[in-house]
Amino acid sequence: MDATAADTDASGAPQLRPQTLVLTFYGNHVLEEGNHGVYSGSIIDVLGRVGTSEQAVRSTLTRMVNRGLLRRQREGRKMFFGLTPHAADILRDGGRRIWEHGAVNEDWDGSWTLLGFSLPESWQRQRHDLRSRLTWSGFGALYSGLWVAPGHADVRGIVSELGLDAHVKVFHARADEFTDIGLMIRESWDLETPAARYVAFDERWADGELASGDPIASRLRLVAEWLRIIRTDPRLPVEHLPPDWPARRAQETFRRTARQTEGPARKMAREVLETMVLRSA
Repeated sequence: MDATAADTDASGAPQLRPQTLVLTFYGNHVLEEGNHGVYSGSIIDVLGRVGTSEQAVRSTLTRMVNRGLLRRQREGRKMFFGLTPHAADILRDGGRRIWEHGAVNEDWDGSWTLLGFSLPESWQRQRHDLRSRLTWSGFGALYSGLWVAPGHADVRGIVSELGLDAHVKVFHARADEFTDIGLMIRESWDLETPAARYVAFDERWADGELASGDPIASRLRLVAEWLRIIRTDPRLPVEHLPPDWPARRAQETFRRTARQTEGPARKMAREVLETMVLRSA
């Protein structure tokens, strides 16, 4: 079965969660504006352009407020939503992954970060949370309680935030010569899924047709689709990946399309978004 078949719609487009689209929208148009809120009607309008229903947007905004990702402020009969500091940090991290680090790791120094943990059997939630955060940070499972990531991965914030300092050990090391790094990578990470997603992304966006329509909708879907791929890509050393690794070509397509859509999307955002400066929290 196609690795992307289970998470695409009938047209082949990736199925994007409303929260992903809302966060991408804020990253595109609000993050750098400071303490600004956006009228809910404007958010409904923009997400409607990519097929998200009004009901889905409204329920997503409420959930994001409850989760501490958004804050809201009423002005007359209108409700405005702005980012919390926590959400802003998440978006800045995503921005660094998109615009600074890129999808192709060509500057690996040969080192690895090893993280070992042993948690009580009853700590299922903590174990799930730790594994999820490690996966997001590029780690793969060498063994059940021993995870590895290329380069110097700083996981102190993750471990402390989860309250697991006493249960985690972290080392930085280099592999011995007899270690088959290519084999280790194939055993510790799923390469087929991100490869299939890169190929599908490039096939969807390379000809420029998707970027030729509504600019604010095109850029929203472009960035959301790209972030969906790279957030689960561990950025493994390119020299230990297949020679035809599709991330490079997909990244070229993304960056070219991002340049094409940036100006028109910003112009449209100024025209259609109703915003205001929120009161200090």
